[in-house]
Amino acid sequence: MSAPTHNIHQLTKNTIALILAGGRGSRLMNMTDWRAKPAVPFGGKFRIIDFPLSNCVNSGIRKIGVMTQYKADSLIRHIQKGWGFMRGEFGEYVDIMPAQQRIDETSWYKGTADAVLQNIDILRARGPQHILILAGDHIYKMDYAAMLIDHVEKNADLTIGCLEVSLKDASAFGVMDVDANRRVRAFVEKPVNPPVMPGRTNTALASMGIYIFNADFLWEQLIKDSQTENSTNDFGKDIIPAVIDDHIVNAYPFLDLQSGQQSYWRDVGTIDAYWASNLELIGVKPDLNLYDASWPIWTYQEQTPPAKFVFDDSGRRGLAVDSMIAGGSIISGATIQHSMVFSNVTVNESALIKDSILLPQVCVGQNCRITKAIVEKGCEVPAGTVIGENLDDDKNRFYVSEGGVVLVTAEMLGQKLHYVR
Repeated sequence: MSAPTHNIHQLTKNTIALILAGGRGSRLMNMTDWRAKPAVPFGGKFRIIDFPLSNCVNSGIRKIGVMTQYKADSLIRHIQKGWGFMRGEFGEYVDIMPAQQRIDETSWYKGTADAVLQNIDILRARGPQHILILAGDHIYKMDYAAMLIDHVEKNADLTIGCLEVSLKDASAFGVMDVDANRRVRAFVEKPVNPPVMPGRTNTALASMGIYIFNADFLWEQLIKDSQTENSTNDFGKDIIPAVIDDHIVNAYPFLDLQSGQQSYWRDVGTIDAYWASNLELIGVKPDLNLYDASWPIWTYQEQTPPAKFVFDDSGRRGLAVDSMIAGGSIISGATIQHSMVFSNVTVNESALIKDSILLPQVCVGQNCRITKAIVEKGCEVPAGTVIGENLDDDKNRFYVSEGGVVLVTAEMLGQKLHYVR
């Protein structure tokens, strides 16, 4: 049974979303040397943080805190530029909540739960009924209001958003053992032998890192955890396992409401996953539809002219096939095939770009050939450079992933250290 519309409005109005955006994301290698993972560009014009932020706004949740820590300058600047449209007079906000050593003056955020605990005085003063906790580094579109309704209707203390994953993949997640009513009976981080879903033989329920807590219940558990010896102050490792036996903890499956199938969700935490997830968007009917006007992804809209393709001579024709090209880019007598080109990129005469991602402000010189690569922001690729055709040679100059994706940065090209924003 669905709640009346005015109840939905009250539920979202009295909910604060907290986006945990303090992690480096070290598996993205050099892409996070100078920025936190949530600030990494994605999809031609967005950043990863834009997806959970947009989900909040589209779900009607407009009280949002973004908890930052690791090299957060570019992330903070992006939020200030792109997410300052909230109306404070209506109680709306996107607040940046950096690690401030508010409780323990000798340490920063020690874990996901500690990040919330260190801001407990601020949050309590705002008087929310529910706290929605999100990871800031995943790509997906989700209506949190539907999860909130489920949480309230089932009288839960805690609801955990979850994905259906194969047993072979489940050991990389926090996995739940649930009964037929979705009541969580056990929660194990990265188990060797994951519990199987009821009625299935090869599927497990994995945590998405999305939690809805009753606010007063959360405050109690955070304080209790902070006083527990040897706790790592983490939701998945400490808070959740401690409350399962004595409180109502439910799983909420992230399914498409029309088809009942698993909805799109990607952890772009490795070079291979980041490369694949970006190029998925180029497909005719990608699983993640960025052109869906009913669920827009918001971002800082840089003021750029339209993309331009110049020259139509034999051997130097500016064209792009099966690709996405962002504003401000100039394809000057070059060929782009099945690639993602971000804003303000220049690709010069007779260059060939295939199966690659060019981040903002890249300049590719004449006669370059780049295949299956990620070229970082601000790189100037010298004329005649060949990347992606001889991986043994590439390994001497660049980073090559397990899947054969070549990551190129300005430092690897021997150029001046580029402060990536």
